[in-house]
Amino acid sequence: MPQTPTSLYLQQLRGRITLEEFAPAELDPRFQNSPDDKQRVPFSGIPFSDRGSRILIFRNESSLYIRLAERWAQWVGEVGDYRRRSPVVQDFRLTDANGTPLDFEMTAYPHALFFHTHIGEFWLAFLDEETLYFKLPNTRCGISFAAYAMHGRTDRRGGEFKGDPEHRSTHRNMAYTTNARIFSDVIEPGENGYLHVALQMEATQDSAFLLNITPRLGFNRSFSSADHVLHDAEVRWHAWFAAAPAMSEDAARAEQYYYALWIMRMGLLSPRFYLTREAMMPSVIHYIGVWQWDAFFHAFAYRHLDQKLAENQLRVVLDHQREDGMIPDAVYDEGVVLRWRFPHIEAESDVTKPPLIAWAVLKLYETSGNRDFLDEVYEPICRWNRWWFEKNDDDRDGIIQYNHGFSSGLDDSPLWDDGVPVESPELNTYLVMQMDALARIAEILGLDADTQTWRAQAQTLAEKIIEHFWDEQAGVFWAMHNHKPVRVLTPFNLYPLLTGRMPHAIVERLVAHLTNPAEFWSEFPIPTVALNDPKFDANQMWRGPTWVNINYLFVEGLARCGYNDLARELRNKTLKLIMRHNDIYEYYNPLTGDPPSHSASVFGWSSAVFIDLAIDAMKDK
Repeated sequence: MPQTPTSLYLQQLRGRITLEEFAPAELDPRFQNSPDDKQRVPFSGIPFSDRGSRILIFRNESSLYIRLAERWAQWVGEVGDYRRRSPVVQDFRLTDANGTPLDFEMTAYPHALFFHTHIGEFWLAFLDEETLYFKLPNTRCGISFAAYAMHGRTDRRGGEFKGDPEHRSTHRNMAYTTNARIFSDVIEPGENGYLHVALQMEATQDSAFLLNITPRLGFNRSFSSADHVLHDAEVRWHAWFAAAPAMSEDAARAEQYYYALWIMRMGLLSPRFYLTREAMMPSVIHYIGVWQWDAFFHAFAYRHLDQKLAENQLRVVLDHQREDGMIPDAVYDEGVVLRWRFPHIEAESDVTKPPLIAWAVLKLYETSGNRDFLDEVYEPICRWNRWWFEKNDDDRDGIIQYNHGFSSGLDDSPLWDDGVPVESPELNTYLVMQMDALARIAEILGLDADTQTWRAQAQTLAEKIIEHFWDEQAGVFWAMHNHKPVRVLTPFNLYPLLTGRMPHAIVERLVAHLTNPAEFWSEFPIPTVALNDPKFDANQMWRGPTWVNINYLFVEGLARCGYNDLARELRNKTLKLIMRHNDIYEYYNPLTGDPPSHSASVFGWSSAVFIDLAIDAMKDK
């Protein structure tokens, strides 16, 4: 029998990985005309996966199925968007010697799944990022499944599936292998492009079954000792949890903390093609690839475990910086996202994400003291900052605009309802923060002239923010479209307080809005549209729900402005919100604290925010 896990971390997370079924539904009609990768599909699902892998395992009663965390754009024409396409392997069943499917009870740990059946115990772990290792019970048993493949053939040890050379871009290669004695192995045509496999074996105490899914021409069909596979999987996960600061003060917080750490490791993708570094997906089943804004927050969690991994979350987007300085919106295995078409019209524009990378770099330095990293990224960030001022100021008034709403990350915010471009106080706040961070980086690097220049430019822009956006009567900074206020009240109208450069009288009025229960200080703050604004919708993405990364920015901004007690209160409210549910979500209803139906599960930056804020709260003890 395999050894049971001894790690306290793994025991604590036993049963948290539920393998809920991924169940995409029809598209919300509000997003029918959005680009494919911006469509929101309701779903559930907590998969089993491992660091670096693109294999996601889900459960459907007594069967398993496998989806791939790959955008795989060449396949869209054949099978649709990655969030809605059928599994690459489905109806995966453990069977008895006659091929009859077995019911099982499952025990899940981060490193392994144990399947208890009436003929004995099977277990599953990752041999490597492309290979699943199933330990078989010491008896006659079988495995059956359906593989999405063009051609298949059996051999002495199992079978292989490979596409024709001209189709290799649209099908993954697969191989299944066993070291048990095979007494029946059949591949038959199925429906909808699947080939069905039925395998019966005479297993011994050393027998196992491998399933290798790869874009490569070569397969991994070699066996390792089952004890070594299980031990190595356990050690890898134990080392990950052990590297993080221990969380033991609050049992409920500790459990969610280690679950968040599980998400942050399980969602890492290994380098492949355009994905030049190991990096984290926003959500393994809803946002495939690496997204620039998310990467900054992911790095804040990784800095507590592995500084190089934290730095690589930023390097991976800088690796694809365009010649004019722009950093892409996202990086996938097969390419980068540099342009999106506008919702509901055919025109398209450059698209990126808010200029927060210098702020993120400086936070990593504060943890590591790695001056060399600052030296490495300083000039690319300077080019990035210059791009904003050179390419995004049509009227040359020194106030920077969004030419595409998606560049803000606030995709469906009412700030874009009147059209673009929009001059936003939120964007210009980010640029002040970026230039202040660049000033500090330049100071550390001994670049005295640069330090003074950045500080002066940050102050100049802070003053322009007041002159351009401030409404003394309303006590907020309105965004502008065609030089007319966009009069929808959002927390982004309060953003300039994050700079720490606003006059005290203005900051007090902004804080009054923030803490007003009729506006932003809801049961679960901070809603992304004020509760009393006509455009508030508690469940619609950026039109009302609470996003905890926005809370994170306000926690820091309030502390910067001297509101330390309020910053701690918001931090603690944010932690409690994320702890309300077993899973960790993209956004939350600010009135109920529940995730709306379109809110992505196993979500990266919410997990990263929880980790970073929980460590900060622990320091208060």
